[in-house]
Amino acid sequence: MVLQALSCMVPILLCMKFYPQLEPKTTTRERDTHSFIQNSSSHTRQAKARVYLFFILHNILYGNSYLLKEKRVTNSRSLFEKMILLIDSVSCKKILSPLFHAVDQPGHNYCELRHYLDSLAMDVLINSINEIVEKRREAREKREILEELKEALGVKGGGDAQTAAEGEPAVYAILRKQWADCFEEIQELLLRFMENGVRFDQDTNAVHVKHQISVDGINGLELSTIMNAMDVAGVLDYGLAKIADLITKYVFTPVVSCKANPVVEEENSQESGDVREAVLKMVPSVEPEGNKVDGELMYSNIVRIIDFFSKFLCFNNGSWMCCFGRLTWPRMSDMIISNFLAKVVPDDASKLAEFQQIRKLTIDFEIALKELKFISSSNDKDHKLSNFADNVEVHFASRKKVQILARARNMLLQSDFSLPQDYATRTSRANKEESADSNRVILLFSSEECVVSVSAKELMELVLQTLKDVCMSPPKVALEFYHAARNALVLYEAIIPVKLQRQLDTINQAAVLMHNDCLYLSQEILGLAFQYRPYFPSSVKELAVFIDLAPKFQLLAEDVLQRQIQLVMSNLKQAIDGANGFQNTHQIKQFESAKFCIDQIAFVIEKVHIIWEPLLLPSTYEKSMTVILESVFTRLAKEILLIDDMAAEETLQLQRLIQLLFEHLSSLLEPMLAGDEREKSQEAQKDMDNLILSIRKLRKLAELLDMPLKSITDAWESCELADCNFKASEVEDFIRAIFTDSPLRKECLRNELSTK
Repeated sequence: MVLQALSCMVPILLCMKFYPQLEPKTTTRERDTHSFIQNSSSHTRQAKARVYLFFILHNILYGNSYLLKEKRVTNSRSLFEKMILLIDSVSCKKILSPLFHAVDQPGHNYCELRHYLDSLAMDVLINSINEIVEKRREAREKREILEELKEALGVKGGGDAQTAAEGEPAVYAILRKQWADCFEEIQELLLRFMENGVRFDQDTNAVHVKHQISVDGINGLELSTIMNAMDVAGVLDYGLAKIADLITKYVFTPVVSCKANPVVEEENSQESGDVREAVLKMVPSVEPEGNKVDGELMYSNIVRIIDFFSKFLCFNNGSWMCCFGRLTWPRMSDMIISNFLAKVVPDDASKLAEFQQIRKLTIDFEIALKELKFISSSNDKDHKLSNFADNVEVHFASRKKVQILARARNMLLQSDFSLPQDYATRTSRANKEESADSNRVILLFSSEECVVSVSAKELMELVLQTLKDVCMSPPKVALEFYHAARNALVLYEAIIPVKLQRQLDTINQAAVLMHNDCLYLSQEILGLAFQYRPYFPSSVKELAVFIDLAPKFQLLAEDVLQRQIQLVMSNLKQAIDGANGFQNTHQIKQFESAKFCIDQIAFVIEKVHIIWEPLLLPSTYEKSMTVILESVFTRLAKEILLIDDMAAEETLQLQRLIQLLFEHLSSLLEPMLAGDEREKSQEAQKDMDNLILSIRKLRKLAELLDMPLKSITDAWESCELADCNFKASEVEDFIRAIFTDSPLRKECLRNELSTK
């Protein structure tokens, strides 16, 4: 680049050199030699300035010279300064004088001039390279020395901010450990001074605060000096923590409970008259009646105690007092709330006005603590007592909520789900209607009656009364009452299924009562929104929701009923299995076994009838009994029709067993059939026939067991058997089982097949 720059300078220098010579030739006649020299010098200076400008611009625009290859040059300013120095060196007389001398001579060979310029540029380049090499050698030596120093100090990384986190000098760790050990010793020493200065005497229930401390041969050390040292060292919290804990335990706790009163004593120095030691004695007081705390006395005693520590421990220093307050106030305020304020929250809305006096005492108490700098005026967390007193309505509602839920819980836990004595003997609807019972309720959306447990009825009365209070209470109180009513209903769902877990696994009255309770509660819950919600406060009205609870109780009721039905059907299945398929009933032993099976079936059904019929809704009872009877009669008919060979005497015994079953169940079936007859509606009668179609089939089967073959065939052809739910295959198998093979049987079977 230097060669190129100097090569470009040659034409400019030649032009500037020869251009001034033209002017003197034309002006020598008019001007003297002195004027010519001045003009030549002026043009020379202009040429030199233009060369400077060209060289600077050329290196700035094409900044790839050897100067830019030096890594030490990091900004344009240093580059510019180096360029100026180079130009000055090139422009010195020692280097440029031969150049201008050669130019001044006429006929100078241009090639010689170019050779001189190349030599000059090479010298400049070699000198510059040599300087760079020397500088880099010095930098490398310095860097090696720095690396050795880092290694000796244990520095990891480059030492800059980015890599400082990766490591630090080993000496730092040594110094830090020494400082930490020293600081820990200082802490322990200051703590020993504080323990010597503030001493608790549990035998006399007194706190001794010494203003002059002597420890380990150090005498006459002032307590204020120790406090100031801990403050400066930033360990005031650490130094006062143990003392604050003991003060809370042995001083504030008995005062908050009104079990002790504070007495202050001072011991002054005879020489200076200053206080040498202050003593706070806790004198036991008379136990309050019924553990009732005198709020005014309690507050005044606490203020006296805090004033004592402010004067003799913190020396009326506001920042020290704030530190002492931060360590003791949270626990002390919680004790005041639990032992005093929470206990005086009124139980009745009429007593809310009486609580205002306690609220005023509480606010004045906090003001006194603020004046002593014990609590902060700006931190709302330090105003726990006044905030609690201001929210007395919410606390009143919370207490009432707890009472409501406790009452509901006890009510549910103490309920026995037992029936009144007279219900055990009721077997007809007529008797039920004659006697009114307080546990019989009418469902809102079905107009049917059922019997519920005492606990369910009392629970609903409690919920209704609570919702009435919601309508007449302020918004905050009303919201708590609403949650109490809702949670009381949820308690039934949480407690009763667990309480009746064993009863739900057997056939008994408690399970039926629980089913009725859930139906009753579900429909009552649906009515709550229409009955009370319009009268709720606006803010509560937006949040009040009951309808989501109704489906839960509905599903719970259905689940309990289905479990009872499955238990009944399981018992009936077990009884039928004991009949061994009703085969060989013409034998005495087999007949007795089958007869016992029929008696068991009748007993189970009669038991269920006695338990269910007085309690369940009429529609629920009929539907459930229909499911059970249909299952039993279908199974009996199927078992008899599966017998592949019957003797004449056997058919009579089977007929007798079927008739015996209907005799046992007559008291159950007659009311069901009579109820449909009272309706005098063919559609209702048809629905009843469809529901207990298996009963008709079993009755018809009893008739077929004593019918001749021709009559059976005629009954099939007339569709009488089909109407009783007989299938053609069943009739064919029945004929083959009863009648021996004969031309008449073949003809009847052929006719039957032709009518399928």
